[in-house]
Amino acid sequence: HVQLVESGGGSVQSGGSLKLSCDASGYSHSSNCLGWFRQAPGKEREGVAAIYSGDGTTYYVDSVKGRFTISQDNAKNKVYLQMDSLKPEDTAMYYCAADFRGLMGSELHASGYKDWGQGTQVTVS
Repeated sequence: HVQLVESGGGSVQSGGSLKLSCDASGYSHSSNCLGWFRQAPGKEREGVAAIYSGDGTTYYVDSVKGRFTISQDNAKNKVYLQMDSLKPEDTAMYYCAADFRGLMGSELHASGYKDWGQGTQVTVS
């Protein structure tokens, strides 16, 4: 049974940093893609970043390029999202997603992922 547990969220001032972690317990993601998504109140869930476990290929939404970095530790079954230069518009619930079944090129589309964590709140003021 795949369980995804996010941690690392919190409240920071604009310009600050946070590092989110996703523990993918029981998930063998050696050849799949994992993603980070976010959802602000009243808005649709948005793909932030994704990484292919096998070769480390990464994808980012334009609004976070140069500020956020997705990485992985396959030995620990963990995926991270380092968030720097945070802005108030980054405020949202952040979710980890796994078991990507979508088409290549759609790694930042929520509909392509089967498994989701419960989320961790990030608030930037």
